[in-house]
Amino acid sequence: MSLIVQKFGGTSVGSVERIGQVADKVARFRAEGHDVIVVVSAMSGETNRLIELANEMQDRPVPRELDVLISTGEQVTTALLSMALNDRGVKAKSFNGSQVRILTDNAHTKARIREIDNERLHSGLEAGYVLVVAGFQGVDEHGNITTLGRGGSDTTAVALAAALKADECQIYTDVDGVYTTDPRVVDGARRLDRITFEEMLEMASMGSKVLQIRAVEFAGKYQVPLRVLHSFQDGPGTLITLEDVNQMETPTIAGIAFNRDEAKLTILGVPDMPGIAHKILGPIGNANIEVDVIVQNTGEDNHTDFSFTVSRTDLPRAQEVLQAVADEIGAREVCGDAKIAKVSVVGVGMRSHAGVASQMFAALADVGINIQMITTSEIKISVIIEEKFLELAVRALHSSFGLDREPIDEGVA
Repeated sequence: MSLIVQKFGGTSVGSVERIGQVADKVARFRAEGHDVIVVVSAMSGETNRLIELANEMQDRPVPRELDVLISTGEQVTTALLSMALNDRGVKAKSFNGSQVRILTDNAHTKARIREIDNERLHSGLEAGYVLVVAGFQGVDEHGNITTLGRGGSDTTAVALAAALKADECQIYTDVDGVYTTDPRVVDGARRLDRITFEEMLEMASMGSKVLQIRAVEFAGKYQVPLRVLHSFQDGPGTLITLEDVNQMETPTIAGIAFNRDEAKLTILGVPDMPGIAHKILGPIGNANIEVDVIVQNTGEDNHTDFSFTVSRTDLPRAQEVLQAVADEIGAREVCGDAKIAKVSVVGVGMRSHAGVASQMFAALADVGINIQMITTSEIKISVIIEEKFLELAVRALHSSFGLDREPIDEGVA
């Protein structure tokens, strides 16, 4: 008998009928003898509805009261799912964040978990109950309700699994696992049987919506095996776990990730002197704007050009800050470009395989795509290209690295 934490998102509990289907699934696991804790989100669209109500009442809602309001969505689904389970003969109890005592800091609307008191949960499991816990919420040291920010229910599930040393944390979504790339872009995208925490972190940071990046970070830190599954279709899903050092052959590339939410800023004619990067990027950081890819060209006549990328939504503000910097340091011109995108190849196999970058660049050259910027990490190579070529680039790379083919099991005879 194992302890499993299961998380169901908003679409999975979006109606009474769907909550009934979730109850049937949970009941099957309980019948197999597993101890089960279920974490649920609010019904699909409910949190947005509550935020709209708050915005009608106040232009800038008081964060403490906003948390009190938006935490109610999960209380509805925990109660309804507990009722559905009891109706099926499965003993179940609902808990909100404060009843479990998921202790957080006091950063309302984006709180972080500090500690989980698992005594009540252990008692409930020992008494034979399925425990249904409200995701996305906790309580600070003064008893104030807090919420964890968007995707917080994933984080709740992983944190509970870590605190209780669960055998597995299952995240149920509207997809049946993690794919080599977005199936809407590449018809031949293939579901991965397994992927490492590092690879999943890179995919999530590039905009993959399957899992929230905070939940993956948490799972990797506490080594909680994660499995992504479809809420209403049977299947093995994708296991997200530690790198298997005993695996005979790690695939070089796990997937192709991409992000359209990119914009590029270039400051031309910058004086080429020590500390110039700080003079440019310091004010950008002070404006709370995150910078991604950075390129400084080789200086000529004691001047250079400096380019970096930001989120597209930050472009107007970043360009305004950069223009002020340009005026101060005597740079020639500031240019902005919102029609770019980032494409990445991701895989822990890069550590032991040479030639990945050259293969990537050749694949893009073969379809006539020009690379504007390049950045690398130990398990990722990213390029900035024109946005209009994004889908062509993804398809070319997916094919070049053979991701549309099932991996060959090269077992030892």
